[in-house]
Amino acid sequence: MEMVNVKVNGIAVSVPKGSTILEAARKAGVEIPTLCYMKEKNEIGACRICVVEATGARGLVTACVYPVAEGMEVQTNTAKVQKARKTTLELMLSTHEKKCLSCSRSTNCELQNLCYEYGVDAGAFNGYRPMYELDTSTPHLVRDNNKCILCRRCVAACNEQFVSVIGPNDRGIDTAIGSPFKVSLNETPCISCGQCTVVCPTGALTEKDDTDKVWAALADPSKHVVVQTAPSIRATLGECFGMPIGTNVEGKMVAALRRLGFDKVFDTDFAADLTIVEEANELVERIKNNGVLPMITSCSPGWVKFCELYYPDMIANLSTCKSPQQMAGAVIKTYYAEKMGIDPKDIVSVSIMPCTAKKFEIGRDDEDAAGVPDVDVALTTRELAKMIQRAGLKFTALPDEEFDNPLGEDTGAAVIFGATGGVMEAAVRTANAWLNGASEPIELTAVRGTEGLKQASVNVGGTELKVAVASGAAAAKEVMDQIKNGNPNGWGFVEIMGCPGGCVNGGGQPIHPQYVRDTVDLKSVRAKALYDQDSAMAIRMSHESPVVKTLYSEWYDGIGGHKAHHDLHTSYVARKKY
Repeated sequence: MEMVNVKVNGIAVSVPKGSTILEAARKAGVEIPTLCYMKEKNEIGACRICVVEATGARGLVTACVYPVAEGMEVQTNTAKVQKARKTTLELMLSTHEKKCLSCSRSTNCELQNLCYEYGVDAGAFNGYRPMYELDTSTPHLVRDNNKCILCRRCVAACNEQFVSVIGPNDRGIDTAIGSPFKVSLNETPCISCGQCTVVCPTGALTEKDDTDKVWAALADPSKHVVVQTAPSIRATLGECFGMPIGTNVEGKMVAALRRLGFDKVFDTDFAADLTIVEEANELVERIKNNGVLPMITSCSPGWVKFCELYYPDMIANLSTCKSPQQMAGAVIKTYYAEKMGIDPKDIVSVSIMPCTAKKFEIGRDDEDAAGVPDVDVALTTRELAKMIQRAGLKFTALPDEEFDNPLGEDTGAAVIFGATGGVMEAAVRTANAWLNGASEPIELTAVRGTEGLKQASVNVGGTELKVAVASGAAAAKEVMDQIKNGNPNGWGFVEIMGCPGGCVNGGGQPIHPQYVRDTVDLKSVRAKALYDQDSAMAIRMSHESPVVKTLYSEWYDGIGGHKAHHDLHTSYVARKKY
Protein backbone atom coordinates (compact mmCIF):
# COMPACT_ATOMS: atom_id res chain seq x y z
CA MET A 1 0.00 0.00 0.00
CA GLU A 2 1.43 3.37 -1.02
CA MET A 3 1.71 5.76 1.92
CA VAL A 4 1.71 9.54 2.03
CA ASN A 5 3.55 11.64 4.62
CA VAL A 6 1.81 14.77 5.89
CA LYS A 7 1.82 17.06 8.91
CA VAL A 8 -1.29 18.08 10.84
CA ASN A 9 -0.68 21.01 13.18
CA GLY A 10 2.99 20.09 13.03
CA ILE A 11 2.37 16.42 13.88
CA ALA A 12 3.87 14.06 11.30
CA VAL A 13 1.70 11.15 10.19
CA SER A 14 1.79 8.60 7.39
CA VAL A 15 -1.52 7.57 5.83
CA PRO A 16 -2.57 5.52 2.78
CA LYS A 17 -2.66 7.38 -0.51
CA GLY A 18 -6.16 8.70 -1.16
CA SER A 19 -6.87 9.38 2.51
CA THR A 20 -8.65 12.62 3.38
CA ILE A 21 -7.34 15.38 5.61
CA LEU A 22 -9.94 14.35 8.20
CA GLU A 23 -8.60 10.80 8.28
CA ALA A 24 -5.02 12.06 8.58
CA ALA A 25 -6.02 14.42 11.39
CA ARG A 26 -7.71 11.66 13.34
CA LYS A 27 -4.60 9.52 13.01
CA ALA A 28 -2.61 12.45 14.38
CA GLY A 29 -4.97 12.68 17.35
CA VAL A 30 -6.57 15.90 16.11
CA GLU A 31 -10.34 16.10 15.90
CA ILE A 32 -11.79 18.39 13.25
CA PRO A 33 -15.46 19.33 13.86
CA THR A 34 -18.05 18.04 11.40
CA LEU A 35 -21.82 18.17 11.06
CA CYS A 36 -22.73 16.48 7.77
CA TYR A 37 -20.00 13.83 7.70
CA MET A 38 -20.78 10.16 8.30
CA LYS A 39 -17.93 7.77 7.64
CA GLU A 40 -18.48 5.83 4.40
CA LYS A 41 -22.11 6.98 4.31
CA ASN A 42 -22.33 10.75 3.92
CA GLU A 43 -19.00 12.17 2.75
CA ILE A 44 -20.29 15.22 0.89
CA GLY A 45 -18.50 18.26 2.35
CA ALA A 46 -21.80 20.15 2.53
CA CYS A 47 -21.83 21.78 5.97
CA ARG A 48 -18.38 23.47 5.64
CA ILE A 49 -17.68 23.12 9.37
CA CYS A 50 -14.60 20.98 8.75
CA VAL A 51 -12.71 23.61 6.71
CA VAL A 52 -8.94 23.79 7.24
CA GLU A 53 -5.89 25.41 5.67
CA ALA A 54 -3.57 23.17 3.66
CA THR A 55 -0.45 23.81 1.61
CA GLY A 56 -1.06 23.52 -2.10
CA ALA A 57 -4.77 24.33 -1.74
CA ARG A 58 -6.46 27.52 -2.81
CA GLY A 59 -8.24 28.93 0.20
CA LEU A 60 -9.96 26.83 2.83
CA VAL A 61 -10.82 23.22 1.97
CA THR A 62 -13.24 20.71 3.49
CA ALA A 63 -11.22 18.15 5.42
CA CYS A 64 -13.80 15.37 5.08
CA VAL A 65 -13.40 15.10 1.29
CA TYR A 66 -10.10 16.79 0.42
CA PRO A 67 -7.33 14.23 -0.25
CA VAL A 68 -3.87 14.57 1.27
CA ALA A 69 -0.71 14.82 -0.83
CA GLU A 70 2.92 14.03 -0.11
CA GLY A 71 4.46 16.71 2.09
CA MET A 72 1.17 18.53 2.73
CA GLU A 73 1.00 20.61 5.89
CA VAL A 74 -2.43 21.14 7.40
CA GLN A 75 -3.52 23.72 9.97
CA THR A 76 -6.86 23.02 11.62
CA ASN A 77 -7.20 25.89 14.09
CA THR A 78 -5.88 29.11 12.61
CA ALA A 79 -7.73 32.39 13.12
CA LYS A 80 -8.96 32.20 9.54
CA VAL A 81 -10.33 28.69 10.07
CA GLN A 82 -12.04 29.57 13.33
CA LYS A 83 -13.63 32.69 11.84
CA ALA A 84 -14.97 30.69 8.89
CA ARG A 85 -16.47 28.03 11.13
CA LYS A 86 -18.05 30.62 13.42
CA THR A 87 -19.61 32.45 10.47
CA THR A 88 -20.96 29.21 9.05
CA LEU A 89 -22.56 28.33 12.38
CA GLU A 90 -24.12 31.79 12.65
CA LEU A 91 -25.56 31.41 9.15
CA MET A 92 -27.04 28.04 10.16
CA LEU A 93 -28.64 29.67 13.19
CA SER A 94 -30.22 32.35 11.01
CA THR A 95 -32.79 29.79 9.80
CA HIS A 96 -32.77 27.56 12.89
CA GLU A 97 -35.49 27.56 15.53
CA LYS A 98 -33.53 28.38 18.66
CA LYS A 99 -35.82 26.90 21.32
CA CYS A 100 -33.00 25.01 22.99
CA LEU A 101 -34.51 24.97 26.47
CA SER A 102 -37.47 22.88 25.35
CA CYS A 103 -35.64 20.79 22.74
CA SER A 104 -35.25 17.08 23.47
CA ARG A 105 -31.66 17.23 22.23
CA SER A 106 -30.56 20.10 24.50
CA THR A 107 -27.06 19.36 25.89
CA ASN A 108 -26.79 16.45 23.45
CA CYS A 109 -26.99 18.53 20.28
CA GLU A 110 -23.94 18.70 18.02
CA LEU A 111 -24.95 22.12 16.67
CA GLN A 112 -25.48 23.51 20.16
CA ASN A 113 -22.13 22.21 21.36
CA LEU A 114 -20.25 23.71 18.42
CA CYS A 115 -22.00 27.06 18.83
CA TYR A 116 -20.91 27.13 22.46
CA GLU A 117 -17.34 26.17 21.59
CA TYR A 118 -17.04 28.88 18.93
CA GLY A 119 -18.86 31.58 20.91
CA VAL A 120 -21.37 32.33 18.18
CA ASP A 121 -23.78 35.25 18.13
CA ALA A 122 -27.19 33.65 17.68
CA GLY A 123 -28.55 36.86 16.16
CA ALA A 124 -25.65 37.71 13.87
CA PHE A 125 -27.77 37.17 10.75
CA ASN A 126 -31.47 37.98 10.80
CA GLY A 127 -33.88 37.88 7.90
CA TYR A 128 -36.22 35.55 6.11
CA ARG A 129 -36.68 32.22 7.85
CA PRO A 130 -38.82 29.46 6.35
CA MET A 131 -41.43 28.06 8.74
CA TYR A 132 -42.58 24.46 8.71
CA GLU A 133 -45.38 22.47 10.29
CA LEU A 134 -44.33 19.42 12.29
CA ASP A 135 -44.84 16.06 10.62
CA THR A 136 -46.39 13.88 13.32
CA SER A 137 -48.20 11.57 10.93
CA THR A 138 -46.51 8.34 12.03
CA PRO A 139 -46.75 6.57 15.40
CA HIS A 140 -42.97 6.60 15.84
CA LEU A 141 -41.44 9.88 14.73
CA VAL A 142 -41.68 13.67 14.71
CA ARG A 143 -39.99 15.69 11.96
CA ASP A 144 -39.38 19.35 12.84
CA ASN A 145 -37.75 21.02 9.85
CA ASN A 146 -37.54 24.27 11.81
CA LYS A 147 -34.54 22.66 13.52
CA CYS A 148 -33.05 21.03 10.42
CA ILE A 149 -29.60 22.19 9.24
CA LEU A 150 -29.73 20.30 5.91
CA CYS A 151 -26.78 18.07 6.79
CA ARG A 152 -28.48 15.19 4.93
CA ARG A 153 -27.35 12.57 7.44
CA CYS A 154 -30.93 11.33 7.72
CA VAL A 155 -31.11 11.01 3.95
CA ALA A 156 -27.92 8.93 3.94
CA ALA A 157 -29.24 6.70 6.73
CA CYS A 158 -32.51 6.17 4.86
CA ASN A 159 -30.60 5.39 1.67
CA GLU A 160 -28.45 2.88 3.55
CA GLN A 161 -31.68 1.23 4.65
CA PHE A 162 -32.70 1.01 0.97
CA VAL A 163 -36.13 2.60 1.50
CA SER A 164 -35.01 6.15 0.58
CA VAL A 165 -38.28 7.83 1.49
CA ILE A 166 -36.76 11.23 2.32
CA GLY A 167 -34.60 13.73 0.50
CA PRO A 168 -34.27 17.45 -0.26
CA ASN A 169 -37.25 19.34 -1.69
CA ASP A 170 -37.16 22.82 -3.27
CA ARG A 171 -34.02 24.90 -3.72
CA GLY A 172 -32.02 27.71 -2.13
CA ILE A 173 -33.15 29.00 1.24
CA ASP A 174 -36.43 27.09 0.82
CA THR A 175 -34.66 23.72 0.64
CA ALA A 176 -36.15 21.28 3.15
CA ILE A 177 -35.78 17.58 3.84
CA GLY A 178 -38.99 15.70 3.31
CA SER A 179 -40.74 13.03 1.32
CA PRO A 180 -41.35 13.06 -2.44
CA PHE A 181 -44.09 15.46 -3.53
CA LYS A 182 -44.06 16.81 0.05
CA VAL A 183 -46.41 14.10 1.29
CA SER A 184 -46.41 13.20 4.99
CA LEU A 185 -44.10 10.43 6.14
CA ASN A 186 -47.12 8.23 6.85
CA GLU A 187 -47.90 8.28 3.13
CA THR A 188 -44.54 6.75 2.20
CA PRO A 189 -43.17 3.19 2.49
CA CYS A 190 -41.20 4.14 5.62
CA ILE A 191 -40.45 1.06 7.75
CA SER A 192 -40.33 3.02 11.06
CA CYS A 193 -36.77 1.85 11.82
CA GLY A 194 -35.73 5.24 13.24
CA GLN A 195 -32.17 5.05 11.93
CA CYS A 196 -32.60 8.67 10.83
CA THR A 197 -33.16 9.78 14.43
CA VAL A 198 -29.89 8.39 15.81
CA VAL A 199 -27.78 10.23 13.23
CA CYS A 200 -29.57 13.60 13.28
CA PRO A 201 -27.20 16.15 14.91
CA THR A 202 -30.04 18.37 16.16
CA GLY A 203 -33.63 18.00 17.35
CA ALA A 204 -35.07 17.91 13.83
CA LEU A 205 -35.86 14.19 14.12
CA THR A 206 -37.01 12.60 17.35
CA GLU A 207 -39.07 9.63 18.41
CA LYS A 208 -42.67 10.46 19.31
CA ASP A 209 -42.52 11.01 23.07
CA ASP A 210 -45.06 8.81 24.89
CA THR A 211 -43.71 9.30 28.40
CA ASP A 212 -46.66 11.45 29.47
CA LYS A 213 -48.96 8.48 28.85
CA VAL A 214 -46.86 6.42 31.25
CA TRP A 215 -46.69 9.15 33.88
CA ALA A 216 -50.51 9.42 33.73
CA ALA A 217 -50.92 5.66 34.13
CA LEU A 218 -48.52 5.56 37.07
CA ALA A 219 -50.56 8.32 38.76
CA ASP A 220 -53.87 6.48 38.24
CA PRO A 221 -54.68 4.28 41.28
CA SER A 222 -57.20 2.28 39.27
CA LYS A 223 -54.48 1.00 36.92
CA HIS A 224 -52.03 -1.84 37.44
CA VAL A 225 -48.96 -0.70 35.53
CA VAL A 226 -46.36 -3.26 34.51
CA VAL A 227 -43.21 -2.80 32.45
CA GLN A 228 -41.02 -5.13 30.39
CA THR A 229 -37.51 -4.41 29.10
CA ALA A 230 -35.99 -5.79 25.89
CA PRO A 231 -32.69 -7.74 25.99
CA SER A 232 -30.54 -4.96 24.53
CA ILE A 233 -31.66 -2.19 26.91
CA ARG A 234 -29.40 -3.48 29.70
CA ALA A 235 -26.41 -3.01 27.38
CA THR A 236 -27.23 0.56 26.31
CA LEU A 237 -29.19 2.44 28.99
CA GLY A 238 -26.06 3.23 31.00
CA GLU A 239 -24.73 5.31 28.10
CA CYS A 240 -27.46 7.88 28.79
CA PHE A 241 -25.86 8.45 32.20
CA GLY A 242 -22.24 8.69 31.14
CA MET A 243 -21.34 5.06 31.71
CA PRO A 244 -18.95 3.29 29.29
CA ILE A 245 -20.50 1.98 26.08
CA GLY A 246 -21.54 -1.63 26.50
CA THR A 247 -21.92 -1.57 30.29
CA ASN A 248 -24.52 -4.09 31.47
CA VAL A 249 -26.82 -2.15 33.82
CA GLU A 250 -29.58 -4.73 34.25
CA GLY A 251 -29.71 -4.43 38.05
CA LYS A 252 -29.74 -0.62 38.14
CA MET A 253 -32.34 -0.52 35.36
CA VAL A 254 -34.68 -2.73 37.39
CA ALA A 255 -34.11 -0.58 40.49
CA ALA A 256 -34.88 2.59 38.54
CA LEU A 257 -38.11 1.17 37.10
CA ARG A 258 -39.32 0.18 40.57
CA ARG A 259 -38.61 3.65 41.87
CA LEU A 260 -40.57 5.17 39.01
CA GLY A 261 -43.60 3.39 40.44
CA PHE A 262 -44.26 0.39 38.21
CA ASP A 263 -46.23 -2.33 39.99
CA LYS A 264 -44.19 -5.10 38.36
CA VAL A 265 -40.90 -5.07 36.47
CA PHE A 266 -40.64 -7.95 34.01
CA ASP A 267 -37.95 -9.05 31.58
CA THR A 268 -38.94 -9.35 27.92
CA ASP A 269 -36.34 -12.11 27.81
CA PHE A 270 -38.84 -14.65 29.16
CA ALA A 271 -40.93 -13.97 26.06
CA ALA A 272 -37.83 -14.24 23.87
CA ASP A 273 -37.45 -17.77 25.21
CA LEU A 274 -41.13 -18.36 24.50
CA THR A 275 -40.65 -17.03 20.97
CA ILE A 276 -37.81 -19.48 20.32
CA VAL A 277 -39.84 -22.47 21.49
CA GLU A 278 -42.83 -21.52 19.32
CA GLU A 279 -40.59 -20.57 16.39
CA ALA A 280 -38.53 -23.78 16.57
CA ASN A 281 -41.72 -25.79 16.65
CA GLU A 282 -43.09 -23.88 13.67
CA LEU A 283 -39.90 -24.54 11.71
CA VAL A 284 -40.03 -28.27 12.46
CA GLU A 285 -43.70 -28.40 11.42
CA ARG A 286 -42.93 -26.61 8.15
CA ILE A 287 -40.11 -29.02 7.37
CA LYS A 288 -42.24 -32.07 8.19
CA ASN A 289 -45.31 -30.88 6.32
CA ASN A 290 -43.66 -29.32 3.28
CA GLY A 291 -44.54 -25.83 4.47
CA VAL A 292 -43.23 -22.61 2.97
CA LEU A 293 -39.43 -22.40 3.31
CA PRO A 294 -37.22 -20.74 4.13
CA MET A 295 -39.01 -19.61 7.25
CA ILE A 296 -37.99 -16.07 8.21
CA THR A 297 -38.05 -14.63 11.73
CA SER A 298 -40.65 -12.06 12.71
CA CYS A 299 -39.11 -10.47 15.82
CA SER A 300 -38.23 -7.14 14.19
CA PRO A 301 -41.27 -4.95 13.37
CA GLY A 302 -39.18 -2.78 11.05
CA TRP A 303 -38.26 -5.86 9.03
CA VAL A 304 -41.83 -7.20 9.07
CA LYS A 305 -43.13 -3.89 7.75
CA PHE A 306 -40.38 -3.92 5.12
CA CYS A 307 -41.53 -7.34 3.97
CA GLU A 308 -45.19 -6.26 3.87
CA LEU A 309 -44.28 -3.20 1.80
CA TYR A 310 -41.57 -4.43 -0.53
CA TYR A 311 -42.10 -8.21 -0.71
CA PRO A 312 -45.84 -8.72 -0.07
CA ASP A 313 -45.83 -11.86 -2.22
CA MET A 314 -43.43 -13.48 0.28
CA ILE A 315 -45.38 -12.86 3.48
CA ALA A 316 -45.97 -16.61 3.76
CA ASN A 317 -42.25 -17.02 4.49
CA LEU A 318 -42.61 -15.00 7.70
CA SER A 319 -42.93 -16.91 10.94
CA THR A 320 -46.37 -16.30 12.41
CA CYS A 321 -44.85 -15.90 15.89
CA LYS A 322 -45.43 -12.55 17.53
CA SER A 323 -42.35 -10.62 18.57
CA PRO A 324 -41.09 -11.07 22.15
CA GLN A 325 -42.59 -7.65 23.05
CA GLN A 326 -46.03 -8.75 21.92
CA MET A 327 -45.75 -12.25 23.39
CA ALA A 328 -44.83 -10.74 26.75
CA GLY A 329 -47.80 -8.39 26.51
CA ALA A 330 -50.10 -11.29 25.64
CA VAL A 331 -48.91 -13.38 28.61
CA ILE A 332 -49.23 -10.39 30.96
CA LYS A 333 -52.84 -9.73 29.96
CA THR A 334 -53.92 -13.39 29.94
CA TYR A 335 -51.94 -15.71 32.25
CA TYR A 336 -50.67 -13.03 34.64
CA ALA A 337 -54.00 -11.18 34.73
CA GLU A 338 -55.88 -14.35 35.71
CA LYS A 339 -53.27 -15.35 38.31
CA MET A 340 -53.48 -11.91 39.89
CA GLY A 341 -57.26 -11.60 39.54
CA ILE A 342 -56.99 -8.38 37.51
CA ASP A 343 -59.21 -7.40 34.60
CA PRO A 344 -56.91 -7.07 31.54
CA LYS A 345 -58.58 -3.72 30.84
CA ASP A 346 -57.14 -2.41 34.10
CA ILE A 347 -53.58 -3.41 33.22
CA VAL A 348 -51.38 -0.86 31.51
CA SER A 349 -48.62 -2.78 29.77
CA VAL A 350 -45.50 -0.72 29.03
CA SER A 351 -42.43 -1.87 27.11
CA ILE A 352 -38.92 -0.41 26.99
CA MET A 353 -37.55 -1.09 23.55
CA PRO A 354 -34.48 -0.25 21.45
CA CYS A 355 -36.70 0.30 18.47
CA THR A 356 -38.97 3.10 17.24
CA ALA A 357 -40.82 0.55 15.06
CA LYS A 358 -42.17 -0.98 18.27
CA LYS A 359 -44.41 2.09 18.55
CA PHE A 360 -45.90 1.07 15.22
CA GLU A 361 -46.10 -2.60 16.17
CA ILE A 362 -48.30 -2.12 19.24
CA GLY A 363 -51.02 -0.69 16.99
CA ARG A 364 -51.01 -3.56 14.49
CA ASP A 365 -54.10 -5.72 14.00
CA ASP A 366 -54.14 -9.21 15.54
CA GLU A 367 -52.02 -8.17 18.53
CA ASP A 368 -54.72 -8.47 21.21
CA ALA A 369 -54.76 -11.90 22.84
CA ALA A 370 -57.08 -10.75 25.66
CA GLY A 371 -59.31 -8.62 23.46
CA VAL A 372 -57.32 -5.50 24.34
CA PRO A 373 -53.91 -4.41 22.99
CA ASP A 374 -51.13 -6.72 24.15
CA VAL A 375 -48.94 -3.66 24.83
CA ASP A 376 -50.31 -0.20 25.52
CA VAL A 377 -47.21 1.99 25.37
CA ALA A 378 -43.79 1.35 23.85
CA LEU A 379 -40.96 3.60 25.02
CA THR A 380 -37.44 3.81 23.62
CA THR A 381 -34.26 3.58 25.67
CA ARG A 382 -33.99 7.35 25.38
CA GLU A 383 -37.50 7.91 26.72
CA LEU A 384 -36.80 5.74 29.75
CA ALA A 385 -33.66 7.77 30.43
CA LYS A 386 -35.75 10.95 30.34
CA MET A 387 -38.17 9.51 32.88
CA ILE A 388 -35.33 8.52 35.19
CA GLN A 389 -33.83 11.99 34.92
CA ARG A 390 -37.17 13.72 35.53
CA ALA A 391 -37.72 11.58 38.62
CA GLY A 392 -34.40 12.80 40.04
CA LEU A 393 -32.95 9.30 40.31
CA LYS A 394 -29.17 9.07 40.51
CA PHE A 395 -28.90 6.14 38.17
CA THR A 396 -25.25 5.25 38.70
CA ALA A 397 -25.76 5.18 42.48
CA LEU A 398 -28.74 2.82 42.43
CA PRO A 399 -28.32 -0.68 43.89
CA ASP A 400 -28.67 -3.73 41.66
CA GLU A 401 -32.08 -5.39 41.93
CA GLU A 402 -33.69 -8.38 40.22
CA PHE A 403 -36.72 -8.62 37.95
CA ASP A 404 -40.04 -9.73 39.39
CA ASN A 405 -40.78 -13.43 39.03
CA PRO A 406 -41.95 -15.53 37.38
CA LEU A 407 -41.96 -13.29 34.31
CA GLY A 408 -38.45 -12.10 35.06
CA GLU A 409 -36.69 -15.40 34.52
CA ASP A 410 -34.71 -15.92 31.35
CA THR A 411 -31.92 -17.87 29.68
CA GLY A 412 -28.73 -16.92 27.90
CA ALA A 413 -30.45 -17.70 24.62
CA ALA A 414 -32.95 -14.91 25.28
CA VAL A 415 -30.29 -12.38 26.25
CA ILE A 416 -28.50 -12.60 22.90
CA PHE A 417 -31.71 -11.69 21.03
CA GLY A 418 -30.47 -8.10 21.14
CA ALA A 419 -27.57 -8.78 18.76
CA THR A 420 -27.81 -9.74 15.11
CA GLY A 421 -27.57 -13.52 14.84
CA GLY A 422 -28.82 -14.00 18.40
CA VAL A 423 -32.27 -15.23 17.42
CA MET A 424 -30.77 -17.73 14.99
CA GLU A 425 -28.27 -19.04 17.54
CA ALA A 426 -30.98 -19.36 20.19
CA ALA A 427 -33.27 -21.23 17.80
CA VAL A 428 -30.51 -23.59 16.68
CA ARG A 429 -29.66 -24.38 20.30
CA THR A 430 -33.21 -25.56 20.95
CA ALA A 431 -33.53 -27.40 17.62
CA ASN A 432 -30.20 -29.11 18.23
CA ALA A 433 -31.35 -30.23 21.69
CA TRP A 434 -34.74 -31.45 20.49
CA LEU A 435 -33.61 -33.31 17.40
CA ASN A 436 -30.00 -34.24 18.18
CA GLY A 437 -30.45 -34.86 21.90
CA ALA A 438 -27.73 -32.30 22.73
CA SER A 439 -27.50 -31.34 26.39
CA GLU A 440 -25.07 -28.45 25.91
CA PRO A 441 -25.88 -25.24 24.01
CA ILE A 442 -24.34 -24.98 20.58
CA GLU A 443 -22.07 -21.97 20.01
CA LEU A 444 -23.04 -20.83 16.53
CA THR A 445 -20.19 -18.35 16.15
CA ALA A 446 -20.59 -18.25 12.38
CA VAL A 447 -23.66 -16.03 12.73
CA ARG A 448 -22.11 -13.68 15.29
CA GLY A 449 -20.62 -10.36 14.28
CA THR A 450 -22.01 -7.21 12.73
CA GLU A 451 -21.72 -8.03 9.03
CA GLY A 452 -24.86 -7.36 7.03
CA LEU A 453 -25.18 -10.95 5.81
CA LYS A 454 -23.85 -14.14 7.43
CA GLN A 455 -24.41 -17.81 6.56
CA ALA A 456 -23.93 -21.14 8.32
CA SER A 457 -24.82 -24.80 8.04
CA VAL A 458 -25.92 -26.90 11.03
CA ASN A 459 -26.95 -30.52 11.54
CA VAL A 460 -30.51 -30.73 12.83
CA GLY A 461 -31.88 -34.21 13.36
CA GLY A 462 -29.48 -35.71 10.85
CA THR A 463 -30.39 -33.13 8.21
CA GLU A 464 -28.17 -30.28 7.11
CA LEU A 465 -29.97 -26.98 7.71
CA LYS A 466 -28.56 -24.00 5.90
CA VAL A 467 -29.27 -20.71 7.61
CA ALA A 468 -28.70 -17.02 6.93
CA VAL A 469 -28.66 -13.93 9.13
CA ALA A 470 -29.20 -10.41 7.80
CA SER A 471 -29.37 -7.08 9.58
CA GLY A 472 -30.38 -3.79 8.04
CA ALA A 473 -32.97 -3.34 5.32
CA ALA A 474 -30.37 -3.28 2.54
CA ALA A 475 -29.12 -6.73 3.60
CA ALA A 476 -32.74 -7.85 3.93
CA LYS A 477 -33.32 -6.88 0.31
CA GLU A 478 -30.27 -8.88 -0.75
CA VAL A 479 -31.57 -11.96 1.05
CA MET A 480 -35.12 -11.61 -0.21
CA ASP A 481 -33.99 -11.16 -3.79
CA GLN A 482 -31.93 -14.34 -3.56
CA ILE A 483 -34.88 -16.28 -2.13
CA LYS A 484 -37.16 -14.87 -4.79
CA ASN A 485 -34.70 -15.98 -7.47
CA GLY A 486 -34.78 -19.62 -6.45
CA ASN A 487 -32.91 -19.59 -3.13
CA PRO A 488 -29.62 -20.79 -4.70
CA ASN A 489 -27.97 -21.11 -1.27
CA GLY A 490 -30.67 -23.51 -0.07
CA TRP A 491 -31.49 -21.61 3.10
CA GLY A 492 -34.12 -23.26 5.29
CA PHE A 493 -34.22 -20.70 8.09
CA VAL A 494 -33.40 -16.99 7.93
CA GLU A 495 -33.11 -14.34 10.64
CA ILE A 496 -33.63 -10.74 9.57
CA MET A 497 -33.38 -7.63 11.75
CA GLY A 498 -34.45 -4.25 10.42
CA CYS A 499 -31.54 -2.30 11.92
CA PRO A 500 -27.85 -2.81 11.03
CA GLY A 501 -26.33 -4.88 13.83
CA GLY A 502 -29.70 -5.75 15.31
CA CYS A 503 -31.46 -4.29 18.34
CA VAL A 504 -28.26 -3.03 19.97
CA ASN A 505 -28.20 -0.49 17.15
CA GLY A 506 -31.92 0.22 17.07
CA GLY A 507 -33.43 3.57 16.23
CA GLY A 508 -34.43 4.16 19.86
CA GLN A 509 -30.98 3.65 21.36
CA PRO A 510 -28.83 6.37 22.99
CA ILE A 511 -27.55 9.06 20.63
CA HIS A 512 -23.83 9.69 20.34
CA PRO A 513 -21.96 12.43 18.45
CA GLN A 514 -21.05 11.31 14.95
CA TYR A 515 -17.36 11.27 15.89
CA VAL A 516 -18.12 8.46 18.34
CA ARG A 517 -20.21 6.60 15.76
CA ASP A 518 -17.35 6.92 13.27
CA THR A 519 -14.61 5.73 15.59
CA VAL A 520 -16.32 3.23 17.93
CA ASP A 521 -18.03 0.06 16.75
CA LEU A 522 -21.13 0.57 18.89
CA LYS A 523 -22.80 -2.57 17.58
CA SER A 524 -19.93 -4.87 18.55
CA VAL A 525 -19.24 -3.32 21.95
CA ARG A 526 -22.91 -3.43 22.95
CA ALA A 527 -23.35 -6.97 21.63
CA LYS A 528 -20.36 -8.16 23.66
CA ALA A 529 -22.20 -7.24 26.87
CA LEU A 530 -25.02 -9.58 25.87
CA TYR A 531 -22.79 -12.47 24.83
CA ASP A 532 -20.82 -12.10 28.07
CA GLN A 533 -24.02 -12.40 30.10
CA ASP A 534 -25.12 -15.40 28.04
CA SER A 535 -21.86 -17.28 28.65
CA ALA A 536 -22.13 -16.68 32.41
CA MET A 537 -25.69 -17.95 32.80
CA ALA A 538 -26.62 -21.36 34.20
CA ILE A 539 -29.42 -21.95 31.68
CA ARG A 540 -28.62 -21.12 28.08
CA MET A 541 -31.34 -22.85 26.06
CA SER A 542 -34.83 -21.40 25.73
CA HIS A 543 -36.80 -24.63 26.12
CA GLU A 544 -35.17 -25.15 29.54
CA SER A 545 -36.54 -21.87 30.91
CA PRO A 546 -38.56 -22.51 34.09
CA VAL A 547 -41.15 -19.88 33.21
CA VAL A 548 -41.61 -21.34 29.71
CA LYS A 549 -42.14 -24.79 31.20
CA THR A 550 -44.64 -23.36 33.68
CA LEU A 551 -46.60 -21.56 30.98
CA TYR A 552 -46.96 -24.68 28.86
CA SER A 553 -47.93 -26.85 31.83
CA GLU A 554 -50.31 -24.41 33.55
CA TRP A 555 -51.73 -22.27 30.78
CA TYR A 556 -51.15 -23.44 27.23
CA ASP A 557 -52.21 -26.78 25.80
CA GLY A 558 -48.69 -27.79 24.83
CA ILE A 559 -46.16 -26.34 22.43
CA GLY A 560 -47.88 -25.32 19.22
CA GLY A 561 -51.32 -25.95 20.71
CA HIS A 562 -54.48 -24.02 19.85
CA LYS A 563 -54.41 -21.71 22.86
CA ALA A 564 -50.72 -20.95 22.39
CA HIS A 565 -51.34 -20.24 18.72
CA HIS A 566 -54.21 -17.87 19.56
CA ASP A 567 -52.19 -15.89 22.09
CA LEU A 568 -48.68 -16.03 20.67
CA HIS A 569 -49.09 -15.91 16.90
CA THR A 570 -50.25 -13.19 14.54
CA SER A 571 -50.94 -12.37 10.89
CA TYR A 572 -49.61 -9.94 8.30
CA VAL A 573 -50.97 -7.78 5.50
CA ALA A 574 -49.70 -6.67 2.13
CA ARG A 575 -49.17 -2.92 2.32
CA LYS A 576 -49.32 -0.40 -0.51
CA LYS A 577 -46.23 1.67 -1.22
CA TYR A 578 -48.53 4.60 -2.16
